[in-house]
Amino acid sequence: MPTSHPNCLQFVLEPDDNERLASLCGQFDENLRQIERRLGVEISNRGNHFQVLGSGKPAQAARHLLQDLFEATVSEIITPERVHLALQGSNVAALAEGETESDQEAGLIRIRRGLFKARGPNQRRYLKSIQQFDINFGVGPAGTGKTYLAVACAVAALEREEVRRLILARPAVEAGEKLGFLPGDMAQKVDPYLRPLYDALYEMLGFERVAKLIERNVIEVAPLAFMRGRTLNDSFIILDEAQNTTTEQIKMFLTRVGFGSKAVITGDITQIDLPRNKESGLRHVLAVLREVEGISFTFFTAQDVVRHPLVQRIVTAYEAYERAQIEA
Repeated sequence: MPTSHPNCLQFVLEPDDNERLASLCGQFDENLRQIERRLGVEISNRGNHFQVLGSGKPAQAARHLLQDLFEATVSEIITPERVHLALQGSNVAALAEGETESDQEAGLIRIRRGLFKARGPNQRRYLKSIQQFDINFGVGPAGTGKTYLAVACAVAALEREEVRRLILARPAVEAGEKLGFLPGDMAQKVDPYLRPLYDALYEMLGFERVAKLIERNVIEVAPLAFMRGRTLNDSFIILDEAQNTTTEQIKMFLTRVGFGSKAVITGDITQIDLPRNKESGLRHVLAVLREVEGISFTFFTAQDVVRHPLVQRIVTAYEAYERAQIEA
């Protein structure tokens, strides 16, 4: 049984297996140092006897994580990447922030093909907001799950018959490259811009079911320009890559939302591909609607990135560089 006093938590990992302990700690204890940085604690060990120094909740979170990772050493080598995903995907961060069981339950999305689980407190808050509000903004860097979780919520709402249609839109803006003439009909021309949305749908519903639902117009994946002049009732609407909308486009989109509909707008204001003389609609709308009742805003940071750990470091480096440029 673990023992503790206000700033120290001591516990033993059984069995005392040097090979498994070496896998847990990592080369030069790099796995332990990674946990320390993320949770703000200090970890030391002598063999399988561990000590965690830190305030109550983060120390408890570190203990839970070390116990879970040690159990995993039975069948796998614990790499820094594995630690990163464990930090994101487990209840460790929730324990550190004192989240309740109901908060954590809000981070689960059940669909026919399985259970999708939010990684970390910020993703859980995002999902809870989508459940509570009709218009939701998810803003933050690449790899934080903004679009993926929104699609999962949309699929769940469709399966529960809360909405009759899914509408997924993106502005057709080239990412800093001039692609020139694209062959094919209108659908073939815009499909490359919408591919991330298709990929998420295929994973959650299966290729054949997505194709049938698109054929029946239950799912519509379209460029943002196709939304003009419409009123979208009883629909779950997702606008992805909203940082590449103009101020006129995002206003047009937001005023399409009809009765019984829910809208999620996602984007990353650090990756705007619009011409220099065009203001980002997402950046503008954050200032205009920030105080409007009934609209939720979830802001993700580099800590929420669930891709390769290097992506998190890259995002952090860019943020630091841009802050330094502004302050200079």
